[in-house]
Amino acid sequence: MNKPKIALTIAGTDPSGGAGVMADLKSFHACGVYGMAAITSIVAQNTKGVQHIHNLDPQWLEEQLESVYDDELPHALKTGMIASKPMMELIQSYISKHPEIPYVIDPVMLAKSGDSLMDDEGKKNLKSILLPLATVATPNIPEAEEITGLTINNEADVYKAGHIFINEIGSKGVVIKGGHANDDKQNSTDYLFTKDEVYKFTEPRYDTPHTHGTGCTFSAVITAELAKGKSIHEAVQKAKKFIAMAIQYTPEIGKGRGPVNHFAYMKKEGLDDE
Repeated sequence: MNKPKIALTIAGTDPSGGAGVMADLKSFHACGVYGMAAITSIVAQNTKGVQHIHNLDPQWLEEQLESVYDDELPHALKTGMIASKPMMELIQSYISKHPEIPYVIDPVMLAKSGDSLMDDEGKKNLKSILLPLATVATPNIPEAEEITGLTINNEADVYKAGHIFINEIGSKGVVIKGGHANDDKQNSTDYLFTKDEVYKFTEPRYDTPHTHGTGCTFSAVITAELAKGKSIHEAVQKAKKFIAMAIQYTPEIGKGRGPVNHFAYMKKEGLDDE
């Protein structure tokens, strides 16, 4: 039996299971990749919002990463919620030591409930420390606006923001997600920018409030596919279809914005017999 490919997530928790490392590990599993996780923050949250955030001491994160990297290197890694500059610099050191390992960054700044997960200083540090190392960054439109300083109202603005990520910040690839766009009520279009190409991925837009954890899930699927050796284009294409189905078949859990269905794609492809 061949050893499985390994994906590592470095992020915060979600005890309701819809976002953070919980969503990442489910997504890795659904893509046939073995998941590992290092925790940055313990977050008390549910579908109604974020109640408390307890950021871990950076030394605790370092101990987790030492344990992982001393035993088995991941084939790809992603970061989600990162609490502090020391944590970012620590993660930067591991990425720099292993530049051959693809790195996906989900620049988490706001929860779906609207609760802030990062202050202004944290946003600046993310831009200068980690985004330049990204194989793929996956900001939604509000996050892309925060990072680039632009106001994004149309496709031309999306292109301007994408080029800032690639040509000024230094990310190898960036997906600016169109879920927050208001110009198309029927479809959602994501834009993938690389140094040489721009790709558009469009899927139907579903009328549901249950979108908790979409950003985590989308970036986790990209990470899993890169771990399997897929190209950036292939990884994003799979992630777009995966998240569309996850939203279409949401399990409608909770009293607020419920989670997406991390196993909808798996069942559709016949990978789950149940």
